[in-house]
Amino acid sequence: MLSLSRTAAPLQRRPLLRISQRFAGIRQLVHTDVVKSPTTYTARKDSWYSPTILLLGFIPVFTFALGTWQLQRLQWKINLIDELEEKLERDPILLPRKINVSVIPEFVYRRVLLRGTWDHDHTMLLGPRVRDGVHGYHVVTPLLRSQGSTVLVDRGFVSSDFVGNYDRSEKGEVEVQGMLRTSHKRNTFTPDNQPAEGKWFWADVDAMAEYAGGDAASVQPVFIEQIFSGHEGEATSNISKGIPVGRAATVDVRNAHLSYVVTWYSLSAFTAVMLGRLIMKRRAQNRVRPLPR
Repeated sequence: MLSLSRTAAPLQRRPLLRISQRFAGIRQLVHTDVVKSPTTYTARKDSWYSPTILLLGFIPVFTFALGTWQLQRLQWKINLIDELEEKLERDPILLPRKINVSVIPEFVYRRVLLRGTWDHDHTMLLGPRVRDGVHGYHVVTPLLRSQGSTVLVDRGFVSSDFVGNYDRSEKGEVEVQGMLRTSHKRNTFTPDNQPAEGKWFWADVDAMAEYAGGDAASVQPVFIEQIFSGHEGEATSNISKGIPVGRAATVDVRNAHLSYVVTWYSLSAFTAVMLGRLIMKRRAQNRVRPLPR
């Protein structure tokens, strides 16, 4: 009996020993985790070279460069308009018998005085055009100069109601004051001229000169817009009678560069603000944060 009790005692203590060993392991594990657990953690950092940041970084620089370029174009256009207005204020000049066509661009908007007779048989209607809400055409008629070559003169606007019977009462030699111009710039939506059908949508001076007779008839590709110096009431009266009304002595060069400057600089500033906000947000996301409890 004594031997049996001595043998049983260790057997009874073994489960208790195992339980105590397990609790000791748990305490050691908890103690180790508590000691080694950091008080802060680092969030996943987003890359600074994402497509969004690269795009927002490129757009402000690119649009700022475009705005600066348009600012230079604005200054150039202002200087050009000032130069053309200065030319227009000069006294009219008489054209030589044979005009040097190559230098005409240097004399654009210069006032000229012409004398000759109208060649109504080769009149061309340029248009359609609109003047003060009235639809019509511009009458382009060759002027036969008695002591020089023939040139093309845009006599002015006539209403559509008088396209077939506009005023041709000027007979004999006439005196015309106008300003030198070049061929109109044709845009993408302007149709091709059809001389055989009498349809002229834009002023192609070379083609018009050929239609009026070309070199064989001493017609030079020189285009002049007749100046109308009357008041608006007189212009309205002439239009109602089918009398061509010329244009005012003004420079009609389009200048929209200021709006482009404002647009590009505004877009540059807007995208720069967006880039700054995105960088601040990305920096806040990448900052080390305390461990949540």
